[in-house]
Amino acid sequence: MVVNCEQVWQEISNYLEDDVDPNLRAAMEAHFSECDRCRSVLEGTRNVVQLYGDERMIDVPLGFSYRLQRRLEESIQPTRRRFLGWMVAAAAAVVVAGGFELSRSSLFSQPELRSEHAQPGNGVPPDMMVVVSSDGKIFHASGCPFIHDKAHVRTIVAREALKEGYVPCVRCMKKYLRADLSSPHSLHDHRA
Repeated sequence: MVVNCEQVWQEISNYLEDDVDPNLRAAMEAHFSECDRCRSVLEGTRNVVQLYGDERMIDVPLGFSYRLQRRLEESIQPTRRRFLGWMVAAAAAVVVAGGFELSRSSLFSQPELRSEHAQPGNGVPPDMMVVVSSDGKIFHASGCPFIHDKAHVRTIVAREALKEGYVPCVRCMKKYLRADLSSPHSLHDHRA
């Protein structure tokens, strides 16, 4: 299967959410390896998703999401001119979001330190079965002695635990927290 730039742009969100069939994923990855422009779009979209998912971002005005979605739907045409216009709008949105975040931070404040308990666990295999309890937001390997509420635990896959806001236990998942983000076991790079 071979895809062109327009097909890649239409499926980029699904690709990032690992919601494309394996043949399309393989074709898109082959396209990214050859097309600098689409690779830039992929990284830019990934950055926007990461910024949007950051809980420290400010709330947007009521109705903003609807208006943005409507404008994006209106501009989805398989023409290069429309795509460039959309990219300019997306770049402007990134600049605006970055400006808001920059304005919220002070040049004189200390950077926010992240606890080792808040690491995202990018190296945890997504299909690994983990244990979560209702009293916290940490997931553990089966048999971890640091599970606090053993009476109220359930077993789910790591991918779902991360989606639900759980973070890996720094004791029993230590080897995954030190994993290289480009590892084949990384959640973001995993092939379903």
